[in-house]
Amino acid sequence: MYQGIKNNLEQHLYQLPPRVQGHYGIRLYRMTGDEKYANAALVDLYAVTESQAFYACSLDNPGFITSEAEKAISLLGKGPRAKARKQALAPFPDFIFYTDVLLRFSSRIHEFGLRGPCNDKLLTALKKTDLKTGLTDKAMIKTWAAQLINYVYWAKQLGVGDYIKEYKQAFIEVYPNNKDSELDKKQFQNKLYGLTHFIFAASEYYQHDVDPIEFAWILDYFEANIDRILEDATDDIIAEVGISFHLAGQSDNPVVAKTQAHIVNAFDADVQFIRSPMGNSDLAQGEHRNVLAMMLLNWPQKLHKGPYFTELKATEKYMPKLVSVNK
Repeated sequence: MYQGIKNNLEQHLYQLPPRVQGHYGIRLYRMTGDEKYANAALVDLYAVTESQAFYACSLDNPGFITSEAEKAISLLGKGPRAKARKQALAPFPDFIFYTDVLLRFSSRIHEFGLRGPCNDKLLTALKKTDLKTGLTDKAMIKTWAAQLINYVYWAKQLGVGDYIKEYKQAFIEVYPNNKDSELDKKQFQNKLYGLTHFIFAASEYYQHDVDPIEFAWILDYFEANIDRILEDATDDIIAEVGISFHLAGQSDNPVVAKTQAHIVNAFDADVQFIRSPMGNSDLAQGEHRNVLAMMLLNWPQKLHKGPYFTELKATEKYMPKLVSVNK
């Protein structure tokens, strides 16, 4: 199954959008350390560098932040989840610009050991803005749990604020374990998605292991609730639950075998892919789910940081001119 998904994605990799190529290349590099994935990851660097250049270098333009925040909100869509997210953002609409735009692009470049364009201006803007209010807002947590914990760790990574303790407290207040019976399927999934991302973000997205003691509160919860997780969660989340134990050095935990069995059962041999809940086998839309499945089924002995493009022969000559090496 692992090889089937891998062949399917890699035979069509050039057909996928740059963001999706990058998502796959970064993860396969961190799983294998194989330089052949570095150029797919480099595609992502070009995309995020261009984006940071546009956003960070325009921060002083009158009305820029407000107009770009409005554009980002409009792109959320029109479905029930999008409406809930727009409603949650209403008290602080600029929050999405600082987090889903500035933090997202700059943290990615930083993960590669680099600094992007207008980086000092970007960091100054992030330090001056109030991130804590949006990060700990109950309505925001109920609609953006996983994204918010990403923003929390990215802010710490970039040195613009440490909100981990406050976010954890706010998350637990929104989703206390003794109130699980009150959660419908969507809210249960949002809670799970948030919990897995505490661990993923702490690992800087599969660059290193995490402390099993620090995250025992999450791992114990998964273990105690694995039956409902297998029943009510999506294939993406189920794979993430298993990977959380891998990252904590607990690959032999029975939860991992249970999630692996579920994921194997979800695989469609006819299309060599795990379809979406609606039965879609589109490669670009399903890459996230399927690369998680690959990671769950074939976890490595060692994780690899980066890729640090300036240190790899495959990429050292092809760096974007707008980035510099982090000192």
